[in-house]
Amino acid sequence: MSNSRSLVASPPLGLPIAQMRSVFNAEEVERRLAKLQASGNEREHEGLRNTWQRMLERGPQRFAVKPSGLPDMAPLYELMPNFGDALDDVKRHVALSQDSRDSLEVTPMLLLGPPGVGKTHFARQIAELLGTSMNLVPMSSMTAGWLLSGSSSQWKGARPGKVFEALVDGQYANPVIVVDEIDKASADAQYDPLGALYSLLEHDTAQHFVDEFAEVAIDASQVIWVTTANDERSIPEPILNRMNVFEIQPPSPEAARKIAANLYRGIRGEHDWGQRFDPEVPADVLDVLGGLPPREMRRALVTAFGNARLDERYRIEPEDLPRGGPGKGRIGFLQ
Repeated sequence: MSNSRSLVASPPLGLPIAQMRSVFNAEEVERRLAKLQASGNEREHEGLRNTWQRMLERGPQRFAVKPSGLPDMAPLYELMPNFGDALDDVKRHVALSQDSRDSLEVTPMLLLGPPGVGKTHFARQIAELLGTSMNLVPMSSMTAGWLLSGSSSQWKGARPGKVFEALVDGQYANPVIVVDEIDKASADAQYDPLGALYSLLEHDTAQHFVDEFAEVAIDASQVIWVTTANDERSIPEPILNRMNVFEIQPPSPEAARKIAANLYRGIRGEHDWGQRFDPEVPADVLDVLGGLPPREMRRALVTAFGNARLDERYRIEPEDLPRGGPGKGRIGFLQ
């Protein structure tokens, strides 16, 4: 089930090394599908039948990727200066996987810090760095224990869990899965939303993770886990012990200005209209942006770009930024 074969032997530096890895046993799925068809209960278990058929159509092979060399992470340190320790940890794991046939393994991490400091953005940047996908699991709005592990096909409205979907419906055996606001997962007497993590965060047991809907084992051992929280006190100790915990502080005023400047250049470079604007953000605009949480900076900048164009300018000014808090003030056509 965990066998893999090389897909790219020696790519140029900078391109990811990819192997193909089986994320489930196709023969087991075939046996279960044949047994269901022979039982005459296909109509009663239509969702399960369709899931198994989809698995066989897609096949068990997925890309397991890692950087072909130690990537230049300096831009990430500059873009996210308050994530230095977490970036150091990722760099160590990437270095360990170099010059070997080993897969990239990253110890699950918990990013602990106040809202808006860029925790989810960090995970997205790491996925891009490693050449894989990112899947977001928002625990704050979910109360059922099946969110990660799936629910029994016997229940009405049952479906596979997010881990199964990421591996079976996705392209990668090692996606980044972000369990967002893990401290806000609410459990009741019947369901524990975090129960699946006890096995998923352990490499050995994750190799044979069984989704309750699909009822077949999948190999989730290569998943790169990033969890986020504002307060660790509501997270069970056994789960905390399975992760490296990084306390993320809000950026300093100077670091916040650098983040805003990088965002300005990024937005400008992403759009054709951006090339008409000044290459660098004015200092007085940075003064205002430096007082915002990183989460709000991008929205504020896009609004400012739009307001500048409404005034037929290609230089943004402080008054172009939203005033009076998030979502208030002048609204540009690009928001």
